[in-house]
Amino acid sequence: MKQIITKSLQDMLSKEVILFVIKIGFISLAVTLLLTWNMWGALTSLISSYLSWIPWEWLQTSGASVATFSVAYMLFIIIVALLTSLYSEKLLIALAQKHYPDVPVVGSADITTSILLTLKASIVFLFLFIITLPLLFIPIFGQVVILYLWSILLKEPTIYDVGALFINDKKVLKEKRKKTRVLAMIAALFNYVPLVNIFAPVFAQILFLHHILKEEK
Repeated sequence: MKQIITKSLQDMLSKEVILFVIKIGFISLAVTLLLTWNMWGALTSLISSYLSWIPWEWLQTSGASVATFSVAYMLFIIIVALLTSLYSEKLLIALAQKHYPDVPVVGSADITTSILLTLKASIVFLFLFIITLPLLFIPIFGQVVILYLWSILLKEPTIYDVGALFINDKKVLKEKRKKTRVLAMIAALFNYVPLVNIFAPVFAQILFLHHILKEEK
């Protein structure tokens, strides 16, 4: 695990990765601003209604504002994850050839499947986020909950995108999938820091890449 994290952090500092992340980040930010600009009022009203059970009016108001901003932030994270999933294949192959030159590329991620998996993970993520929203205001516990939710957004799409490139054997891929929850949560830590969060999806992919290929060196 330590070796996987070390290699992944080193890759994150490479020129190719940084340029890729900056490009994805700018596009995602533009899309998020466009969507939230048109939906902010309606979204705040909806969340205020959802939090109406709270007995303190001041907490309803401030909580709705915080929650609306959080939803916008989650939307940005989802868009970054989706675009990273769609456009990272060349980057992953280049990193694999750098570290594991003897490992062949055996396939390619299907775009439709990548989109569907990311949308599925996003729907589950948003559903659980809404259900657990009151819990997120609990210090420490709330942060653990959101970290787990972020890992849901990353885990399945990432294992598919990376696994489709290098593993044909479904049994091998299933075995590799077992330890990826922790890796997804490690990558999701980036989401706690604005701007740095744009690195989370690609960091997850790089972590999964080293996790999957480490025994095939």
